[in-house]
Amino acid sequence: MTIEELQHKANEVRQDIIKMLLEAGSGHSAGPLGMADIFTAFYFEILNHKPEDPNWGDRDRLFLSNGHICPVRYAAMAHAGYFPISELMTLRKLGTRLQGHPERKRLPGVETTSGPLGSGLAQAAGYAYASRMDNKRFRVYCVCSDGEHDAGNHWEAVLFAGKNNLNNLTAIVDRNNIQIDGHTEDVMPLEPLDEKYKAFNWHVLHVDGHNIEEVIDAANHAKAVYENPTVIIAHTIPGKGVDYMENDPKWHGAVPGVADIPGEPPKGKQAQIALHELRTLGGKIRGEHE
Repeated sequence: MTIEELQHKANEVRQDIIKMLLEAGSGHSAGPLGMADIFTAFYFEILNHKPEDPNWGDRDRLFLSNGHICPVRYAAMAHAGYFPISELMTLRKLGTRLQGHPERKRLPGVETTSGPLGSGLAQAAGYAYASRMDNKRFRVYCVCSDGEHDAGNHWEAVLFAGKNNLNNLTAIVDRNNIQIDGHTEDVMPLEPLDEKYKAFNWHVLHVDGHNIEEVIDAANHAKAVYENPTVIIAHTIPGKGVDYMENDPKWHGAVPGVADIPGEPPKGKQAQIALHELRTLGGKIRGEHE
């Protein structure tokens, strides 16, 4: 796909995130919208995978540590062909394969059950270590939130991966600067984040998380790093594409259409406004390349 086609696909993913959350009536909005460009880049360009054969032994492994942003993963997977797009409307419903946090045994193509923040990188690092012992050639990727860097077990995994020079491991940090209790630098300051990773023997890259070309280039760069694991610190806007949600911690764990929130559109119009803005964003993308 061209970069323009990937941009449009990411916009379709964002629209489906809103529709899914509206149907479910619960979930998380800000993180999934902010990560749509990155997950689109992975499922349509970066990953070596086969949606028609999700258990293919030589596939790249994509771990999702911050499982609460799973709507973006589900939407990207559906568009990539893992399951019908119509199934997205079963999010969080009784008996669904699309649980509120990913469940490995329910949905083929999901590598791990996730939910407890801070544990995903440890799982990915262990997998990368074991795969190297078995002389496997696939890569292991792990998406993490910035807020979960508050957890000590995340840093234990950083130490382990750096000590063992896991060059087959790439972590992607969603640096959106918010978490459920507010802004990260107010709750538990993380900076200088890149210097911390460097001190633990990681190769560090920064990208604009909404520039799909930069994301793809960084993932390719990581493949050429032979001495260390790589972390891609992706600077994103939580709630990207929906003006009233962008950079607002209130929407970390809230969804449109459920409640009237002071200073926000009436609940009956929240989803309608969000979808209209996202469709308009698609027009802007076209205009940039005419």
